[in-house]
Amino acid sequence: MERPVRPHLAVRRLLALCAASVLTLAAAPLPTVSAGPELVSSPAELVNPFIGTANSANDFPGADLPFGMVQWSPDTPSRPHGGGYAYGDSTITGFSLTHLSGPGCRAAGDIPVLPTVGAVDTGAAVGFSHADESASPGSYKVALDNGVTTELTATQRSGMARFTFPATDRANLLFKLADSQGGAWDTRFTPVGDREVSGQVTSGRFCGAGNQYTVYFDMVFDRPFETGGTRAVAPGTQPARGGTGDRPDAPETQHRPTLHGTLPPSRPLPRRSAEQDGYVTFDTTQSQEVRAKVGLSYVSTANAVLNRAAENPGWDFGEVRRAARQAWDAELGRIRIGGGTPARRTVFYTALYHALLHPNVISDSNGQYPGFDAAVHTVDPGHRAAYANYSGWDIYRSQAQLEALVDPETAADTAQSMVDDYRQTGQFPKWSENNGESYVMVGDPADEILADYHAFGATGFDSTAALAGMVAEATTANNNRPGLDYLDRLGYLPTDGSYGCCNSYGPAATTLEYDSADFAVSSLAGSLGDTAHQQFFARRAQDWQNLFNPASGFVQPRDADGGWTPGFSPTSGRNFVEGDSWEYTPMVPFNLHGLSAAMGGDPALASFLDTDLTSFTGGGGHTDLGNEPSLDIPWEYDYIGLPYRTQRTVRDVQDQIWADSPSGLAGNDDLGEMSSWYVWSALGMYPQTPGTADLALGSPLFPHAVVALPSGDTLVINGRGAADNAPYVQSAKWNGSDWNNAYAPAETLRGGGTLDFELSTAPHPDWASGPASAPPSYPGPGSPRSRSVQPRRR
Repeated sequence: MERPVRPHLAVRRLLALCAASVLTLAAAPLPTVSAGPELVSSPAELVNPFIGTANSANDFPGADLPFGMVQWSPDTPSRPHGGGYAYGDSTITGFSLTHLSGPGCRAAGDIPVLPTVGAVDTGAAVGFSHADESASPGSYKVALDNGVTTELTATQRSGMARFTFPATDRANLLFKLADSQGGAWDTRFTPVGDREVSGQVTSGRFCGAGNQYTVYFDMVFDRPFETGGTRAVAPGTQPARGGTGDRPDAPETQHRPTLHGTLPPSRPLPRRSAEQDGYVTFDTTQSQEVRAKVGLSYVSTANAVLNRAAENPGWDFGEVRRAARQAWDAELGRIRIGGGTPARRTVFYTALYHALLHPNVISDSNGQYPGFDAAVHTVDPGHRAAYANYSGWDIYRSQAQLEALVDPETAADTAQSMVDDYRQTGQFPKWSENNGESYVMVGDPADEILADYHAFGATGFDSTAALAGMVAEATTANNNRPGLDYLDRLGYLPTDGSYGCCNSYGPAATTLEYDSADFAVSSLAGSLGDTAHQQFFARRAQDWQNLFNPASGFVQPRDADGGWTPGFSPTSGRNFVEGDSWEYTPMVPFNLHGLSAAMGGDPALASFLDTDLTSFTGGGGHTDLGNEPSLDIPWEYDYIGLPYRTQRTVRDVQDQIWADSPSGLAGNDDLGEMSSWYVWSALGMYPQTPGTADLALGSPLFPHAVVALPSGDTLVINGRGAADNAPYVQSAKWNGSDWNNAYAPAETLRGGGTLDFELSTAPHPDWASGPASAPPSYPGPGSPRSRSVQPRRR
């Protein structure tokens, strides 16, 4: 049992530092709300970080802070992409300092550290049991089979560990620098005296692309080590240990569309004949505990030292861990729920936790950060930090909106970081890892992300510069919008080779992605008073109609001469991206009324949705609610007078995909996107329309929820009769007045208020079923753009 210790002054400052960005958000007292179940007092206590560590969700259980630079977490031999930890494995290969939650390719996993006993072997792995393992926000602990207990915690830019070894004169810490998930080059390890080591690793090449980054570290110990040194790692050995190979151009086997061959040249990598791993050895025969503190930086070793010293100057492990927990309680406490089952509360707060891990701080405590142009920059005046890691194709759908709702200051800093990325390179980030762009996936998701941030209350960035960059990127050929000139000529991206542009990246899907991006540009332009661009992009967003075939009732790929591409099957993924036409035809989130009309009316769209949503696992004419293209679809009944079917379907998805278990999340978490969907759905609403604050309604999962809004006001959501088997809305009130609409009031996220639902186990088909009760659709000004090309008869 630990003795109580009076916190050192510097540690008390650390407490403030760790929680500063989130405590200010939670500082305002919540107003008096209507009676309901008692609200959760410590959300962090309910989080289970092991959810999503199986079933290919690829989350990780280790120690971190909201949006932090450091994620000190265990890696296992299976090394799932980004997360690095597979719950089904029985050995740990290291505890690396950086992780991403569930990307589609290998990423991060930099600087794994492994405690061992005996001879130094940098290829070692150590057994463990889940019975000897625990995790909570900001903390991780495991007793390894070799007798070493490892405890980890973190600040924003540093980590702290407490290793308890058996009594031995060969207690080792191995630094597996060559084991970054994306491969490693130019690894360096240097003992500095007998209490400090430093080094660096260059990695990247996300999904086989050209991006790269260098991460620097400096670690100090509370006692001297006996020996320290390096071990050479022969070229070509890394793949067996979890990397993609020692060649910079090693291919990535995971299928994720990218535009190889059109990327700008990458910066040259320094190379050696062999990479270095490192080690230090302690004598623990008299005292078994070794404490370590490590700072990270993407700028320099000196900045890594600065980050560590600024954020954790003392040695009180328990106080740092308590500060991390307090920071998470403040951040998660922006949404407080009451009632519901223990399992549902755990799933909810774990999903919120996973949704707030990314993007990540990349600037140091002195404000310096590495730009996309390879130069060192300083955070803009008026902003706290620069951010990185954007899974753009994924997070624009609901994670960006949730980030803005829960932490508008971080979202505004993130938006400003994206604007700065554009200023440095002439392009917004698309799917970036640290300060390098991979161009992975399709569409132009920065448009939706920036517009969503602004619409959901994170307005503290240079939105005028953002809009100017968005307009330029949407009207000038560039790497983020390949095929743009063909889109302007034809109103869609063609499938045949005549233009040599589009076959390799799903032209039908990419056309729809560009349409949503255009609508987001229109929305931001409208909010900033730019009527000309608002109308231009709202009109161009309707180009989806050029790929809708009334004869089949599906969005179909089309050749450059106007003919429908032969051999079309709605269950084929050809010319789509991670989906088929059953999943992409409904991807018109800004004009579902127009889609219904194109299909022949609401009954036709209802029939389509009924078939599409009979299964949630994809294939054979069904949605895949474990992947992004399907996430909007359950909410589309709201737009055709059938909100009770949205209520039922969303609850079925929650029941079938989400659970309080390692496998309780289907599909890659994609830097929190999948988790954000659950948070929104549990609140009973969803941000369906890109670039707007429109919220389609489902039904609340909990009897009581209180949301602290960016405006400083509060949104209260009451679900009288809420239960797992009671998803159906019988009636609703907004601030005491009847509310008979399948969308949230416009004031919901601005001025707040109280939304009361009466729920039941039986559907009420008449509630919010009238045409005027549907969420808004945006057909664009004037008539749809016409095209001179016409389909050929086949």
